[in-house]
Amino acid sequence: MTIKKNEADPRVIRTRRLLQDAFDSLIQEKDFEAITVRDIAERATVNRTTFYAHFVDKFEILEAKLMESFMTIINRRISGHEVLNEETIQSIFLGVCDFHKGLSTMCKRRYKSLGPVFEIQIKEKIQTILLSFIDKDKMRPSPNAQFLINTASIMLSWGMYGAAYVWNNEGQLINAESFVKQTTPLLMNGAKELLG
Repeated sequence: MTIKKNEADPRVIRTRRLLQDAFDSLIQEKDFEAITVRDIAERATVNRTTFYAHFVDKFEILEAKLMESFMTIINRRISGHEVLNEETIQSIFLGVCDFHKGLSTMCKRRYKSLGPVFEIQIKEKIQTILLSFIDKDKMRPSPNAQFLINTASIMLSWGMYGAAYVWNNEGQLINAESFVKQTTPLLMNGAKELLG
């Protein structure tokens, strides 16, 4: 059981950072499955009880690392974007490609098994980011319009995630910028492109 601590406390922040840094260095040295909580705690020079005060298990520390990494990449890509348009969508899409590329580099041998583990969280983050660009000050949309907005954001987030995953999994045959430029019309036009 994880003990809830004051996450704003500098000691808590410092200890979490120590544990995450230890995990980061270990993941460069060995496969995720081979890393133990004991390894992480020893590398961070804390005991296992301290580890469990901050994280439930090694999967939680991996999730925290991946989500932090994802948001850093996305925030860098969308910096300066104020409205949701094709350019913003391409920037988010490029960020998703960057994330997949980074994940496969960080976890070389286990990318195919780890990518899908965090798929739902990443898709939800993408959807949240897309929705954050919709002007909240406008008149409240009708329930039907809200349903369509939510559905569109889900389709875009799933499409970006899936396309970037396959692009990376198949060896990044073209660079991310070219891939995103070529596939964005498919995302933007959806079934219209498929139906001719």
